Amino acid sequence: MPSRWYLTAYVLCCAALVLAQQPKKDNIAYHATGPFEVKLTPQPPEGEPTTLRRMTVDKQFHGELEAVSQGQMLSVTARTKGSAGYVAMEIVNGTLGGHRGTFVLQHSGTMNRGQPQLSVTVVPDSGTGELRGLSGSMKIRIEPGGNHFYDFDYQIVESP
Repeated sequence: MPSRWYLTAYVLCCAALVLAQQPKKDNIAYHATGPFEVKLTPQPPEGEPTTLRRMTVDKQFHGELEAVSQGQMLSVTARTKGSAGYVAMEIVNGTLGGHRGTFVLQHSGTMNRGQPQLSVTVVPDSGTGELRGLSGSMKIRIEPGGNHFYDFDYQIVESP
């Protein structure tokens, strides 16, 4: 008669074999990079004069993300030189790594006396089409001369 340990190990091994044969969700991390152009259009202030500024954002992405985006940005410049903040939402429409669809990027940036901090993330469950299940974060680089580049770490996971 087999020992309990042997039976437990046998059951666990059989369960692992069954799970290994199940279709897996795509949990592979991807990285996309490339240049982009951005056009910021200031919008007229609403109501009282304020340091709060509103702009429309239009972008054209190239490289592994071939897309256009449109969005809205709110920004404030503090009285202290080099301090500011902004938030933005943009809808991206195009192809990412061969997958076509749309998704939304959320921006939150601050400049603390010249020290920048920026977070750009995919809004959860905002992906459509072949980009359904997209998650990730983007870094933005601005090189001398004003050229803009993105580095996008992302995953596309099938919905249950």
